[in-house]
Amino acid sequence: MCGIFGFVSKKKQPADLILDSLKQLEYRGYDSWGIVTASDSTFLIDKHIGKIGNASTKLAASVLGLGHTRWATHGGVTKANAHPHLDCTKQITAVHNGIIENYLELKKNLAKNHKFISETDTEVGVHMIEELCPKLGFEKAFIKTFKKFDGLNALIAIHCKKEELMVAKTGSPLIIGFGTGINYVASDPASLLKHTKLVYFLEDGQMAKITAKKVSIYDLKTEKEIAYKKQQISWSYEDTCKGKFDHFMLKEIYDQPKVIDQILASNGSQIKKLAILVRKSWGTTMVACGSAAYAALCGTYLFSKIAKRHLNYSYGSEFGYILDFINPKSLIIPLSQSGETIDIIDSVKKAKLKGATIASMVNVLGSSLYRLSGFKILLNAGPEKAVASTKAFVAKLANLILLSYELAGNYNKGRELLEMASSETRRLLTKENILKLKNLAKLISNKKDIYSIGRGVSYPIALESSLKIKEVSYIHAEGFAAGELKHGFIALVEKGVPCLVFAPNDETYNETLSGAMEVKARGGMIIGISSKNHETFDKYIKVNDCSEATIIPNTVVAQVLAYFLAIEKGYDPDKPRNLAKSVTVK
Repeated sequence: MCGIFGFVSKKKQPADLILDSLKQLEYRGYDSWGIVTASDSTFLIDKHIGKIGNASTKLAASVLGLGHTRWATHGGVTKANAHPHLDCTKQITAVHNGIIENYLELKKNLAKNHKFISETDTEVGVHMIEELCPKLGFEKAFIKTFKKFDGLNALIAIHCKKEELMVAKTGSPLIIGFGTGINYVASDPASLLKHTKLVYFLEDGQMAKITAKKVSIYDLKTEKEIAYKKQQISWSYEDTCKGKFDHFMLKEIYDQPKVIDQILASNGSQIKKLAILVRKSWGTTMVACGSAAYAALCGTYLFSKIAKRHLNYSYGSEFGYILDFINPKSLIIPLSQSGETIDIIDSVKKAKLKGATIASMVNVLGSSLYRLSGFKILLNAGPEKAVASTKAFVAKLANLILLSYELAGNYNKGRELLEMASSETRRLLTKENILKLKNLAKLISNKKDIYSIGRGVSYPIALESSLKIKEVSYIHAEGFAAGELKHGFIALVEKGVPCLVFAPNDETYNETLSGAMEVKARGGMIIGISSKNHETFDKYIKVNDCSEATIIPNTVVAQVLAYFLAIEKGYDPDKPRNLAKSVTVK
């Protein structure tokens, strides 16, 4: 969740380089930020509460710098608790992602003369390095300190008299970027794209010593230097910019037809290989969190209807309680945009201990999930910076549709349906249809509740629609199976309450309409999303029939509606309160 960016260079670099790079990480979620540069054997620090926005810094140019965006865990949202943190001598500073679970025990073992400025666990680590430094030197003190940490952590420390970055991780992501006369470290490749595409993804249990000329990687356990291979990132810096759009969320909604086209052009061979793994397995389970979990739920319907196969699915946070049946013949398919969600990483590690095969669908090359997986399909959604996932969700649906049809022996049919879905999504994003959804948002933006219903594969789309609405507009929204109305939901219906009704032209159509009629009879406002208008609908959004792939344009309708609801209420849809793009701590 927190963001990290640092550099070490032969020539002095402006402090704004750090600030601009941190801005590329704002989507990760944070409540305070800070940067530090080295100058004349001392550190200059600039820390703030709140968002970076259009901030600039007066810190001097330097050959060494670090920046951090903090999501509060230990200690409240204060300037003192913001990173970076200094030792008592003001010669050592560090930034940190994760949680040092044993920080209180470590703090008790420190000498009593340390002066603590913050309430954070991170500052304990800085003082530990300070205490060990006179005897061991900076590098060895850093290593010994990090080895004493319990939990999943990433730590970067610098000494004002040494032009180097000391870096280590056991959980939270860290990427090293390679330049000419300058090298970088970051928590996310997005902040590196403006500077370099040549990277190394640090593994758990590894540390690095980074200078302007050289990057050395070590095994933390043995402290021996190890060989490593650099990777090339395919994303471009332009992909991470808003361009003509006011918000990343809207840009990423408009990206979706292109994403589908890219999947059709690139993912065929990997989909066919994954189908072979599914056929060989004695049980397949999808594991995911948030929006990805609703994509996985869609997968259970798609596998059943199209491929005539059973598929289990589980939330990543719940998987550990139901994995007793996993064995070496099991196949686990984790779905993730970031590839860093801690509950997914934990699930995968537990499944691997039981010998299961891991075949992930993940968007970020080199992410933790990507590296943990024996087989992987890149989602090909490109960088996604709005906190609320849109194009990565649609990318998961597209890949699952192709996989289901490949398992059914009719891959070309899946391609045909996705081509239709891409075309229909483009139609929905024309000026006329966007205006219609914008006006609908104006009409219902003052409602305190919004509901969504669907049956079959449209049920998880109802869940995803309500998630998008609550995430960015903060309106209470809930999704329900349309056949379950009498089991509680109907008691919530009041006069004028909006209800999105997903009624595609499939086997669920008539029964879904029956549920809509029940809601309308109790005063609900029915917003029909269907290929056919119906007298039950108070408002109608036409979505042409794309068979099973209709779930994609149906999802896009809800995404656009959620976006305009946020705009109507004056909220920033890119950075919803209390939410983060990548949940890397429990």
